[in-house]
Amino acid sequence: MTPSLIFFIFLAYTVMLFAVTFVTARKANHQSFYIGNKVSPWFVVAYGMIGASLSGVTFMSVPGWVGETQFSYMMVAFGYFFGYVVIALVLLPLYYRLKLTSIYGYLEQRFGFWSYKTGAGFFIISRVLGASLRMFLVINVLQIFVFDAWNIPFWVNVLIFITLIIAYTLKGGIRTIIWTDTLQTTFMLLAVVLSVYYISKELGSPVISLMGDLFDSDLSKMVITDWDHPRHFIKQFFSGMFITITMTGLDQEMMQKNLSISRLKDAQKNMFTFSTINVVVVFMFLVLGAFLVLYAAEQGVTVAMTDDLFPTIAFKYLGPTAGVVFLIGLISAAFPSADGALTSLTTSFSIDFLGLEKNKVMKDGRKTRIRYSVHIAFALVFFICILIFRQMNDRAIIDKLFTIAGYTYGPLLGLYTFGLFTKLHVNDRVTPWIAISSPIICYVLNIFSEELFNGYQFGFEMLLVNGFLTFMGLLIFSHRKRSESPSEA
Repeated sequence: MTPSLIFFIFLAYTVMLFAVTFVTARKANHQSFYIGNKVSPWFVVAYGMIGASLSGVTFMSVPGWVGETQFSYMMVAFGYFFGYVVIALVLLPLYYRLKLTSIYGYLEQRFGFWSYKTGAGFFIISRVLGASLRMFLVINVLQIFVFDAWNIPFWVNVLIFITLIIAYTLKGGIRTIIWTDTLQTTFMLLAVVLSVYYISKELGSPVISLMGDLFDSDLSKMVITDWDHPRHFIKQFFSGMFITITMTGLDQEMMQKNLSISRLKDAQKNMFTFSTINVVVVFMFLVLGAFLVLYAAEQGVTVAMTDDLFPTIAFKYLGPTAGVVFLIGLISAAFPSADGALTSLTTSFSIDFLGLEKNKVMKDGRKTRIRYSVHIAFALVFFICILIFRQMNDRAIIDKLFTIAGYTYGPLLGLYTFGLFTKLHVNDRVTPWIAISSPIICYVLNIFSEELFNGYQFGFEMLLVNGFLTFMGLLIFSHRKRSESPSEA
């Protein structure tokens, strides 16, 4: 594929997104931006969330990861399913009962001002870093296969991508994203299916035959029983469960889409439907990854990083049609994580820190201008973070993403667990210090884990350790004074 063709496909896809934006952003207001006026169909949200939750990280990192980790990621996916069940039965009823726009409003009602700001602050840090990594993955592919050929600097590539995201989310917000996610999920899943077909065709074996070869090989190994291994199956399962609870249930971006549905029962239908489909889709990505590994072994394909395996084979070995399919799938997987993150960060900062929703005196025009400024400011933060990640691109992006999640979402897990499962009250002013101390302690434990714990290596379960330390810190500074709170209602 030529760089010009790749760039043309990127622009054509972007034009489709703007067509959707034109329709959905008409007559949009603050409630449209924040919660879609609570008229989003639950089945549309469920389908669109597949693309939003998987993103470009899953599209490239998970297939490339199979050569190193086999199918062990499937245990994480099983954990995801049970995590979504917890969200549907525990967290969604809470959010709907309190009629929240920002889910961190719960922390203010349960604990107080400083706990509220701490929770919202950790979400902002988590989402900025996670979304920046996801965007970097896609932008880097465009740089390698398009912009390097034209001698265009990386920062220009980043600027173009982020400008497009700003343009189609600035007005419509979540109401636009609900529908663009649906379009993007369709193309992403189609790309996976067609890529599997093209690889099987190149290898000269039908898909069923290749599946047999796959399950006869070590690539299909799901269960690792060595307890000291960071991917022991029990660690993977519970890590997946709590990663879901935190990165979806305690995440404004993902919950904002659920809260755009009018009724709790429909939001729960969305979550149960989405969780079931998600397990199947992850398995599809692992099968794709195994086929890529088999193809690379037969053709002698080598790459410097596992994340490069899929694009290298798609662009250089499978022909132009397969390259087009890959590119559309990658872009489809990338946009949902970028647009949703930017919208949710704008929502959280505008409501949780600027208090725009509570301000009944300020005119709507001024609120809109402030929201636009916040939107653009976070886009600038993304720009800077992506340039930084460019300098430290040394391992699979999905590995980095979950490592970051373990440190930044852990305090949120501890805060919500304490609020939901105890009736104790905390020393509100101490909460920020506890939330900051927990990730620092976890970082030290991770560095010296083999010396301290007889060879034990932490994996994604560091999230649980972080949440536990936050919970215990809150417990130490808690008291039994009773007052009305959402968790006691």
